[in-house]
Amino acid sequence: MTGQRVQQPSLMEFDDNRLLPLLFGEHDQHLARIEQALGVSIAVRGNNVTISGPEHSVGQAQRALQALYERLEKGMSVESSEVDAAVRMAEAAGDGQDAESGAVRHGPSALHAEDLAIRTRRRRISPRSERQAAYVQALRDHELVFGLGPAGTGKTYLAVAVAVEMLLQGRVDRIILTRPAVEAGERLGFLPGGMQEKVDPYLRPLQDALYEMLPGEQVVRKLESGEIEVAPLAFMRGRTLANSFVILDEGQNTTPVQMKMFLTRLGENGRMAITGDPTQVDLPRGQLSGLRDACDLLTGMDGIELVRFTDADVVRHPLVTRIVRAYEQRGSKQEHDRDNEA
Repeated sequence: MTGQRVQQPSLMEFDDNRLLPLLFGEHDQHLARIEQALGVSIAVRGNNVTISGPEHSVGQAQRALQALYERLEKGMSVESSEVDAAVRMAEAAGDGQDAESGAVRHGPSALHAEDLAIRTRRRRISPRSERQAAYVQALRDHELVFGLGPAGTGKTYLAVAVAVEMLLQGRVDRIILTRPAVEAGERLGFLPGGMQEKVDPYLRPLQDALYEMLPGEQVVRKLESGEIEVAPLAFMRGRTLANSFVILDEGQNTTPVQMKMFLTRLGENGRMAITGDPTQVDLPRGQLSGLRDACDLLTGMDGIELVRFTDADVVRHPLVTRIVRAYEQRGSKQEHDRDNEA
């Protein structure tokens, strides 16, 4: 702990003893998770919790525990994923992220904030990082939102959730989910079967998200009625998408021409969310990504919001965060070496 200021142990007292087993977790596993993540020591005696460690980390642990306790007071569950999210958001709130990052100062309270919760037929979804909170707010407030960042940050999942919420509220008449037909150097024409058989596996991630938001029979019924449409990007050409929430996934694999075509489909009372990872472009070498081109051209325009996620926002298995970070570090090193050679 060299260079870190260690404060006197901090005491927290919780009023409702019935909630404490849920807060602490089985065999205090939630507390152990917080200890390991923040480098603090947590001792429990009755309804009192004492936190020891570096001053900065103690404050983060307090914010995380308080947010989790308030979540339980509202009748919501606390699992390991919520603990990780509370820690992540407590760290972000304490780091004072700037406006350029796309984050807002919601803090761990976003885990149970009513105004940020997304309500669908199957579940209630809360942001699990500062940028997720900013992203949810942007999707509700702006006609066009770009969500950029690595896999596992919830870009597409949250966009689908907000789209379903708006459909159920009657704010849009339909949801349209689309992806460009380029992935890892493979083309649909080389896959066996007819067009529908070629397309189905390609768009499966979007359909999977739908089934987490709505009962299966409702998804099928809405797909059949056209209230929900899942189709390749090429199927968007020539259309005007009014009263619709349209999500373009894997936007980094569009060309500038395709991106312009898609963006100009926006119709009256339309919403668009474009998600992608600019570091994972599968276009032919030397081909400019339409996502990068659009972000450079449109950033700052009224009605458009851009939220950039980082490895700190990965909400999948903790190993995914480490994997993403390793790839980013190698990419940064390779770019630095190229600059030096030039």
